[in-house]
Amino acid sequence: MQVTQIYSIVNEATKGILGETAVLSEDLSNVVDIGKAIGDLDSIDTYVKKLVNHIGKVVFQERLYAGGVPSVLMDSWEFGSILEKISAELPDATESDSWKLANGVNYSPDVFYQPTVSAKFFNSKTTFEIPLSFTEMQVKESFSNANQLNGFLSMLTTSVQNSMTVKLDSLIMRTISNMIGETIYEGLTTCVPAVPDTDPDVCTTDLTETSVKAVNLLNLYNAEYDVSLTSAKAITDPAFIRFATYTISLYVDRMARISTLFNVGGKERFTPYDMQHIVLLADFAKASDTFLLSDVRNQDRVLLPNHETVPYWQGSGTTYAFDDVSTVNVQTAGGHTLEIPGVLGVIFDRDALGVTNLDNRVTTNYNPKAEFYTNFYKADAGYYNDLDENFIVFFIG
Repeated sequence: MQVTQIYSIVNEATKGILGETAVLSEDLSNVVDIGKAIGDLDSIDTYVKKLVNHIGKVVFQERLYAGGVPSVLMDSWEFGSILEKISAELPDATESDSWKLANGVNYSPDVFYQPTVSAKFFNSKTTFEIPLSFTEMQVKESFSNANQLNGFLSMLTTSVQNSMTVKLDSLIMRTISNMIGETIYEGLTTCVPAVPDTDPDVCTTDLTETSVKAVNLLNLYNAEYDVSLTSAKAITDPAFIRFATYTISLYVDRMARISTLFNVGGKERFTPYDMQHIVLLADFAKASDTFLLSDVRNQDRVLLPNHETVPYWQGSGTTYAFDDVSTVNVQTAGGHTLEIPGVLGVIFDRDALGVTNLDNRVTTNYNPKAEFYTNFYKADAGYYNDLDENFIVFFIG
């Protein structure tokens, strides 16, 4: 083991703490141990230089990752594969005969009024597995007792669980991202019939515009106050943050009333408050807390509605820059390729999207020739979007 005398360093540090000297540049290369690979390890004693150092304590880096994505897990079922969703349209009103009675008129009730019912079927599933091999006999020589060996094997299992959590979380976020893309496309895309008619229509998605379910908060703000705030400055502008918070809160009430405006399918839908799922980008949620709550006396008047936060929609990039965390860049299940910057949040019905029939299981194979066993950690699930349910996107474009 390498032993370094650091009395001079701690003496100088003491003077700095007591205010006797200015803060100086310090060489910490002999103070802080950043660990060494086995090939670089100083593994002999300093006395006779022949004795091999022994490991005094073993610490396993074992932390179970809980994930951090919106909870959209639905019920599971054992038999069958199809998820069927049945809905009924609102029936029309007819003239009431109760107030137009006339002598000798036949008021027959024997007319059949057929309800208008539709059904959607979701019958797809994704699957993947994580294989990992384990040994006991071959690795026993590296540990001092059974507790250390069990700790090592437990660490490996935890690493698989964490990997599974990360992968399932990413699929959940992509389920939300696909719905964002479908909603933006339907709300902001204009198609012009092609000439000749045999060619596909020419469609353009204008992200500088706004619609009732693809809500461009920056567009609305600039139009309302006749300003030219840019998206780069909007996220830290207190006036814009106040306006955005106000607008999102309005939509919470609007979605609770029945309407055809808030879903791609144009169906009559309403989403009660307890079935509304609000997910906001952390950058925006923290900006609302910081730039609003710190300046107002009646803080309950400017609070965002109850929500969950996500640090990004698809990934953090290499720097966690706002442009990276707020962008949704997808080719949707509907075949639309979109790059949507500045997505601040979504509000959706509990039934608009979800993860169905999630099945996690482990199968094991033992190899008697090489004396090891392999666990196959498997995950099956269906990830769905229902475009007939309410879903609203808030962004700055």
